[in-house]
Amino acid sequence: MKKLIALFAVSAMASTSAMAAIAISGTASVSYDDNGSAASGTSYDADLSIVGTAGTTTVTIGMDVDGINPATTGVDMATTIGPVTIAADMFNQNSAADSTNVAGGQKLEGSAADDTGVTISVDAPIGDATVGVDDSGVLTVSGTWSGITMSSSTGDLTTASGSIAGMDVSVTNDAGSTTWTLGTTVSGVALTLASSQKVTATFGLAGNTMVVSSIPAVAYAAATTGAVSGVHANGYGKYVTNAVVSYSSVAISRSLTSGATLAATYSTLDDSLTLKASVAF
Repeated sequence: MKKLIALFAVSAMASTSAMAAIAISGTASVSYDDNGSAASGTSYDADLSIVGTAGTTTVTIGMDVDGINPATTGVDMATTIGPVTIAADMFNQNSAADSTNVAGGQKLEGSAADDTGVTISVDAPIGDATVGVDDSGVLTVSGTWSGITMSSSTGDLTTASGSIAGMDVSVTNDAGSTTWTLGTTVSGVALTLASSQKVTATFGLAGNTMVVSSIPAVAYAAATTGAVSGVHANGYGKYVTNAVVSYSSVAISRSLTSGATLAATYSTLDDSLTLKASVAF
């Protein structure tokens, strides 16, 4: 009996030790949308994130669990060996649906066929720069100089961001096409302006906010075919962008002492009001 008790104690300690390296978080929400003149509807969403850590190695697994069959949304592994960092994207995520985003026709970087891959980066002794190369041969140099964070790759993608005179500035040049965003705070109101002419204003304090947005029309753009290496006239390729008319929205959210957040969003796109209750853990 003593041996069994001792064996159980060792097993319990081993299990506790293993669980200590695993972090589980998630979100859940339920939304009611009156859909303007169309039929109203209720939708649900629940997601889990599982992060396992062993030394300098981390594995992150994302899952969508609100359906009949839970679905994997992402599997990533990263490890560090001295100055070398190895990151692996092990799940092919089909994000074509994201390209219909009514907030501006989001376009996804990467191959439309397969976005899995391995990236190896090295903290090279050249100032504060980091040099990385992925398994397709695309070389990226990134770093922060004088408060400005920059990244440039042989895949013809360059980004820069930083805070200048109280304004947060972000600039992206993708195959010769430049986009930017500016953010600042005036009299307690957080303002954001994008090159797409999208404007947002956030009022209030954390946990009790109102966000007013003006979203410009989005023109239709056909999908383009690129190359996995990014070395192509169309770079990595782009998903289709669906046309969307300009519209405005007002979103009011309030964090409750129960841990939940209530939000109400009105959109002129379809004259709809959406009520949402959500929780993050």
